Amino acid sequence: MLQIRKYQHWLQATRGLSFDNYDALWRWSVTDLDAFWQSIWDYFDVQSPTPHTAVLGRRSMPGAEWFPGAQGNYAQQVFRHVAAAEAAGVPALVSHGEASLAAGTPARTLSWAEMQRQAASLALHLQAQGVQPGDRVAAYLPNTPETIVAFLATASIGAVWSVCAPDMGTRAVLDRFTQIQPKVLIACNGVHYGGRDIPRLDVVAELAAALPSVTHVILHEVLPGLPPESANASNLIAACAGFAPATGRNDAQTRAFEPLWLPFDHPLWIVYSSGTTGLPKPIVHGHGGVALVGMALLRLHNDLAPSYADPANPERFHWYSSTGWIMWNVQAAALLNGTTCCIFDGNPAGGTRDQPDWTTLWRFVANTGATFFGAGAAFFANCMKAGIDLAQCGDLSRLRTLGTTGSPLSEDTQRWGTAQFEKLRAPEVASVGEPQFPAGPPQGKLAPSGGSALREAKSVGEPIWWCNISGGTDFAGAFIGGNRELPVVPGEMQCRILGCAVEAWNDKGESVIDEVGELVCTQPLPSMPLYFVGDEGNQRYLASYFDTYPGVWRHGDWLKVTPTGSCIIYGRSDATINRHGLRMGTSELYSAIEALPEVLDSLVVDLEYLGRESYMPLFVVLRPGHELNEAMKAKLNQAVKTALSPRFVPNEIFAVPEIPRTLSGKKQELPIKKLLLGQPLEKVVNRDAMANPACLDWYVAFAQKRQAQDVSAKLA
Repeated sequence: MLQIRKYQHWLQATRGLSFDNYDALWRWSVTDLDAFWQSIWDYFDVQSPTPHTAVLGRRSMPGAEWFPGAQGNYAQQVFRHVAAAEAAGVPALVSHGEASLAAGTPARTLSWAEMQRQAASLALHLQAQGVQPGDRVAAYLPNTPETIVAFLATASIGAVWSVCAPDMGTRAVLDRFTQIQPKVLIACNGVHYGGRDIPRLDVVAELAAALPSVTHVILHEVLPGLPPESANASNLIAACAGFAPATGRNDAQTRAFEPLWLPFDHPLWIVYSSGTTGLPKPIVHGHGGVALVGMALLRLHNDLAPSYADPANPERFHWYSSTGWIMWNVQAAALLNGTTCCIFDGNPAGGTRDQPDWTTLWRFVANTGATFFGAGAAFFANCMKAGIDLAQCGDLSRLRTLGTTGSPLSEDTQRWGTAQFEKLRAPEVASVGEPQFPAGPPQGKLAPSGGSALREAKSVGEPIWWCNISGGTDFAGAFIGGNRELPVVPGEMQCRILGCAVEAWNDKGESVIDEVGELVCTQPLPSMPLYFVGDEGNQRYLASYFDTYPGVWRHGDWLKVTPTGSCIIYGRSDATINRHGLRMGTSELYSAIEALPEVLDSLVVDLEYLGRESYMPLFVVLRPGHELNEAMKAKLNQAVKTALSPRFVPNEIFAVPEIPRTLSGKKQELPIKKLLLGQPLEKVVNRDAMANPACLDWYVAFAQKRQAQDVSAKLA
């Protein structure tokens, strides 16, 4: 039975509530907030040594007070599953790195009991260093099991976690960590990415020297035996503690350790806005709110059961992410429900930039027996463009769900993925037996902890389900997502998430259906930010979400809610195209342009500003062997005319080496728009927060040339 159906049966049995359809259930969840969120508390059997006096003590937004009087701990909720998971023999974490997957070594597994022991050991180590509840623990770590252990250890003692990915430069990390003044820094000596080892000891030494609040450094040897790069690195190694010893304690005290009971709204972690302009916003979320929202999202909407609920066919959840993206936090949240996480650290395209291998993550999914595979929408688009054949990627018979977020998923890409799985599953039902791995890069066999359970194909013959979601770092959750009971329409997301009072508002602040409007949330959520660090008077917080509609959360996306209740995201509302009185998000244009096989990537900005006539350049990255001649320009323009309207044909088209993107893969539309409108580069973009900062040189030169032409035109 589907998880959301189980919840509805429970509502009927315990509350006497029944609903004719999902829309009725959703409307109840956003109009009777107290009843809905109390039902989530009870359904997930949330524990507290003290009772709460209300569900919502204060209903204002921002500033809502959830479950006053209650106590909890994120780590405590995770470790509630240890006994059941151990009895069923299912692991907590299954992981591969880029190198281990390519080498064919078995996946690493970490049991629930071992994860708990390591977290307890590290928690005791942190307490011995004087770490108290509320102190900040900063991490510079990759997406490995050790990072999740470090997070759970930090949370268990009430310290506040904050992590940056090791692919971020020193300046970008310091822009974040200097704002939060961490007491402890946990860092790695290097990472393996894109087929090569990348030392990071010098960066770690710079971070430690530039953070005077840090009194203790713990070093994780991701690359064993890596020699120090400098004297500073040597001094760092001599002064810091080792991660392995810090997590290696196994005695009566570690076995007796229990996470602290904390107030419901005690700070859990600090996450950051994308950091494209100014200093990133350090956003603080609380233990109780994040846990409640995470459990409801992943169980009810992503249909993820505890892995020990069906040991013969255990659930395994993989969402590809770096530690610098909020999806790392969502991935870890699966542990709240007792679901095994499959973790991959490395390049999703495998190999090198010149020779990408877009089968890498698919082979990882086959290797680990994942049942749910999520990634950014751009990943799936790249797989389609690369022409990969999933039949050559291993045994994907257990995979039943694909998830996307980060940017709108095009209809073409979704149809491609669906067709791939129809081809995989329609001809014949795979026989029960050892998974057969493809020729090509050598593959490790499935992790032994899964036993014979992983040999049975849970989803052979089932159609693949696309669980497309849209949410954000801002509230560590999703506003829009999936429901396995509802129809799947390519290019659309199935529903608004339970408890999320999401609407599309027009220019008059009116809710509209079947029209594009601003995505707003009219009621508070438990996981909305507690505050921003250092934000006096909540000024940045208010300006970020509530300046347009006081008391109503404005998210900054264009949304259309269809008459059936499904949703379409059209891109960021602050990167809107407004052509001749018609406005449009950029995603529709990208769908038209990037559907062409010659186009690898694209970016469009509308330079209408202060009443000027719209000027809309289109930047494209073409496949090798193609050039931007007049025939290609005509083909691009025709694609826009056909898919959209002649009104949205660009003024000019330019071939570029790369499209600028953030570390989480988002196109840098607004910074490029501001740059082309005359603002200096250093004011509009943080190079260290970018995946490909070198590509900015082209856009700077283009902006300078355009500005010189404007001056000449005025003088003439």
